[in-house]
Amino acid sequence: MSILKSSPTPAMPSQNNGSQLRLRKRDRLFLGSILHFISLAYEYFRQFFYFRPLALTYTNSRPATVNRAALQYYKGKTLVLDLDETLVHSVRLGSPESGCSINGSVKRKTIEVQSDRQSLLYEVYKRPHVDFFLKTISQWYKVVIYTASMAEYANPVIDWLDQSQTVISQRYFRQACIIQDGNFLKDISLAEPDLSKVCLVDNSPAAFGLFQENGISLPGWIANPNDECLLDLLPILDALRFTADVRSVLRLRNLEKE
Repeated sequence: MSILKSSPTPAMPSQNNGSQLRLRKRDRLFLGSILHFISLAYEYFRQFFYFRPLALTYTNSRPATVNRAALQYYKGKTLVLDLDETLVHSVRLGSPESGCSINGSVKRKTIEVQSDRQSLLYEVYKRPHVDFFLKTISQWYKVVIYTASMAEYANPVIDWLDQSQTVISQRYFRQACIIQDGNFLKDISLAEPDLSKVCLVDNSPAAFGLFQENGISLPGWIANPNDECLLDLLPILDALRFTADVRSVLRLRNLEKE
């Protein structure tokens, strides 16, 4: 039984569609900025008209404590991240995949995994900009890794991603997934019971099966050294941390994609 989440065979990026990629990137950044502006404006007016009068209570000219309803928007939220093909790509050494060449600029590490009384070696590749991405979002969210891979493999990979042990708060592995029709569904309520305060970033649409409205789909990554999808995610994640309910903004985002 594979200890990794199932993944496709690596495919090298085409060199003939550079201009199309740049256009798509420009379009994504533009749409991301528009969505960011709309979500912030929506939350600003929502708070201004409905919560501003409740923000402070005065008695005999003395300010009391800030009303909890006014502060609910600024409580910490939880960001749940998939691992394989979202943050990293791994290849078992000696497998057919290991013969595929990946650009030397991509950061990599060989890890040893003990499985079924045998030692397996994996070459693990970091998705471009993953270090900057994790450092940035850890200042905005409680960060959780939720992977369909086995703990024996995933733990050393996560340790590599978070060498300071200050970025990732919790880890969930295959044992925490719900298997349905051969797919691994992720119960993000384990990480945060309040679904208005949690979202899941994953390259597999099936992972959102239990909580569709909390999902943020990300293209899977295998080899492209020029990938910038993690950077493209930052505007929407920046906006979501200020919302009362992340699902209200993600609905707009999903409608935009339809």
